[in-house]
Amino acid sequence: MADTMENLRSTERFSNRVDDYVRYRPDYPPALLDWLRNAHGVDARWRVADVGAGTGISSKMFLDAGHVVTAVEPNAAMRGAAEAWLGDNPRFHTVDGRADATTLADGSVDLVSVAQAFHWFDPAATRREFHRILRPGGLAAIYWNSRRLTSTPFLQGYEALLQTYGTDYTSVAERYADEPRMREWFGEGWRGTAGFDHCQLLDFDALRGRLMSSSYAPKEGHSNHAPMIETLRKLFDACAVDGRISFDYDTRVYVGEVP
Repeated sequence: MADTMENLRSTERFSNRVDDYVRYRPDYPPALLDWLRNAHGVDARWRVADVGAGTGISSKMFLDAGHVVTAVEPNAAMRGAAEAWLGDNPRFHTVDGRADATTLADGSVDLVSVAQAFHWFDPAATRREFHRILRPGGLAAIYWNSRRLTSTPFLQGYEALLQTYGTDYTSVAERYADEPRMREWFGEGWRGTAGFDHCQLLDFDALRGRLMSSSYAPKEGHSNHAPMIETLRKLFDACAVDGRISFDYDTRVYVGEVP
């Protein structure tokens, strides 16, 4: 969590990848929301602030469960995509805000949701802001899909492809916090953690879109783009079963109050 939004341009780096992000990024397993309900008492009456909401993938999970959701997202292109996708739902709202400056009122939300984006945030400033906007007894749920790196030949080959052709892959890849660091961040507010299996089954076009949704995948015109796509095609052809590959994740969630 040492690298912050500013030094890796996290509020800007996905602007030219919104279409691929909307179509090809994974959602989150239903078991995650079931766990929040059954283990922590979260129900549809809880007002949700989805911080770093991106194109609205995580917001939709809570909307579908009946929550009122405010998506906090500083990237205008991604926020616009979320509005185009979910804006017809009267329980969905968006604000131009950041993790350390959400623009939300004091004590105005019951649950802060952070999906995938937490590793871009400044930990101390984010903790202060979440404490401010949560009502007493409210919770923060921080969760992400972490791509498995070595469990199948495809995943091994995909990781090697990123290492070879990714532009700043080593700077931003797999930067998620582990449990000890999350326990430290929550402090005395810590309530628990859980893990779930998740996957996407992708044909080649979807796999290509999934790759190009990543900020470190070189775009067309870059010298690494064409050889990267050629390598991806060969990897897919070698590993696909019935025309698809399994893109596997470990989904991890951390929950607590924010003192």
